[in-house]
Amino acid sequence: MIHSPYPCERKRLSTHLVRVLMIAAGTLAFKIYAQDLPKPAAQALRAAGVPVSAVSLWVQEIGAPRPTVAVRANATRNPGSVMKLVTTYAALELLGPAYRWKTDAYLDGEDLVLRGRGDPKLNYENFWMLLRSLRARGLQDLHGDVVLDRSYFAPAQYSPFDSEAFRPYNVTPDALLVNFKSLRFTFIPEPDKGVRVFAEPALPGLEIQNTLKLGAGTCPDGNRAFRDLVQAQFQSQPPRASFAGTYPLICGERELNIALHDPQEYVATMIRQLWGEMGGSWSGRVREGTASPSARLVYVHESEPLAEIVRDINKFSNNVMARQLFLTLGAEVGAPPARAEEAARVIREWLAAKKIAVPELVLENGSGLSRLERISAEHLGALLLAAWRSAVMPEFVSSLPVVAADGTMKKRLKGERVAGNAHIKTGLLSDARAIAGYVHDRQGRRHAVVMIVNHPNAPQTDAAMDALLQWVYDSPTAPARPTTNRPSVSPSHP
Repeated sequence: MIHSPYPCERKRLSTHLVRVLMIAAGTLAFKIYAQDLPKPAAQALRAAGVPVSAVSLWVQEIGAPRPTVAVRANATRNPGSVMKLVTTYAALELLGPAYRWKTDAYLDGEDLVLRGRGDPKLNYENFWMLLRSLRARGLQDLHGDVVLDRSYFAPAQYSPFDSEAFRPYNVTPDALLVNFKSLRFTFIPEPDKGVRVFAEPALPGLEIQNTLKLGAGTCPDGNRAFRDLVQAQFQSQPPRASFAGTYPLICGERELNIALHDPQEYVATMIRQLWGEMGGSWSGRVREGTASPSARLVYVHESEPLAEIVRDINKFSNNVMARQLFLTLGAEVGAPPARAEEAARVIREWLAAKKIAVPELVLENGSGLSRLERISAEHLGALLLAAWRSAVMPEFVSSLPVVAADGTMKKRLKGERVAGNAHIKTGLLSDARAIAGYVHDRQGRRHAVVMIVNHPNAPQTDAAMDALLQWVYDSPTAPARPTTNRPSVSPSHP
């Protein structure tokens, strides 16, 4: 019992004691949450056969002084494609959301020189527009060679990430990356005719062998399962694609992207096809090189703004585009020719300038498609909090997949309460699963969320991560925050 000779003073002391007890209770609640996984996530992890020791988890309400949950949050983990958040946030701040890549076209005598500067989205349509713009500027026929200037990125040897050598995610970075060096095969079931298969771009010399037959059965999800279903085989010299087996009618139209051609031959074949379709002639060849000092700049093609590129990278977890962006940071903020080491240095210095210490950070290519890249859930969470306070927050957050709506989260948590109320980037490798982003809970509060699992059974932990997102949406008890407001006092009592 607190005694005071002044009633007003007794009231103030009592109020102060209540406030102290509330803060203490909040601190106790924080300690409980910080040490334990939320029950729904813990149950799902047990069902997946994943021990808690393989899990890192971190949740903090935006504006709160401490995390609501922090389980092994300082452990160094492989986050898979969630590492793209580091690369894209750094790029938005260092380059600006309006940054555009440029591809220069020079006339050097009779040669046409194309100088690339790392455009991640110089796709089929944009490359067609580049050539079309050259035609509009009076270049009707090509009498010399087409020279490809890739010197903006340093030459480097990249081994395929896995045995899927023809998959587009294994395409190596390139300062003049055209259409991801890939072909898109489209499968169209026609009940009376079988299965029609065609490729875009339909490059000359490509051989397609199609013995697919229509049948019943279920249609598998995922590119690898679908490719196995149609028994796809590929050969790069000469470029050949073979498809055999039974194609379930229920699959409807499906697509499969494959990188078959040698990069230089791919560009040469594409130019020859498109230039001919536009009515131009060309009898030269494609070769590597640079423009001479006397070359004349005739056109500069500009990419979409960085804010749009970042959406493609994060929504659909595009590894090739992320690696292009990573090297662009090395060239633009550092100096060309871009090297991965320089890009990693740029990001580390940016983090240091923001006073975010991430000593465990390992960056190999900035995409997360790596067995080397590492970060902790705690520091990834710190990055999410910093991004929320950043001037580029709208562009960054809008680039993340919306739960149950689009991107890599489109099919998850459909019909659940959290659907549409979270922006979450996913990461997956054969032994790693991760999520990171923001949840807008049912009480209108926003939370930064990170969960990383490194374990052979990690592919079975999607349910645990979904359970965590649902738990955060349902507003767990957050740690109490000290208030700076003094208790109201009647004007009659000074």
